[in-house]
Amino acid sequence: MTKILFLPGAGGSPGFWHPVGTRLPADWPKEYFGWPGLGNQPHDPAIKGLDDLVQLVAAKMESGPVDLVAQSMGGVVAARLALERPQQVRRLVLCVTSGGVDMTGLGASDWRSDYRASFPNAADWITASRSASLLPVEKIDVPTLLIWGDADAISPVAVGRHLEQRLPKARLEIVAGGSHDVASTHADHVARLIAGHLA
Repeated sequence: MTKILFLPGAGGSPGFWHPVGTRLPADWPKEYFGWPGLGNQPHDPAIKGLDDLVQLVAAKMESGPVDLVAQSMGGVVAARLALERPQQVRRLVLCVTSGGVDMTGLGASDWRSDYRASFPNAADWITASRSASLLPVEKIDVPTLLIWGDADAISPVAVGRHLEQRLPKARLEIVAGGSHDVASTHADHVARLIAGHLA
């Protein structure tokens, strides 16, 4: 069975995906990442930005293809890995992310001040810029499940629709009442969607 790597958003917690992961088959190998210096995670002077997070995950992909399940900022990491290491990514799940697209004009709110209020000790780099680098997402050629909540102000459904149009093998699922934490608040529903996609 392909190993699943779970990538959180800027909250950084390795526990973010646990409610979903525990609802997937027990014999599916899983690894939960935390982001050093983000949210309430301990800082690591070696982690200075998104490039370092990409390398952190890439180091766990050497043994063969993996499935990447990613939320919000973690989706940018996952999209980069799918572009840079296409032979090592079997399937992709992107949940309420920018995924490396320009969210200007798609109705996204600026999350940085709320984030800084919630996590005053988080690394400075995470709120230094509103958007991540743009990525040529149309070159991501792996089956991709997009999961969006219809009540998400940070990454509105319009972003998911935009990604669905640009990714050649993408399918969008919209969760009624889901906000930016849809994976934890609607874990049963999200786990069923992911199980169907990865099986």
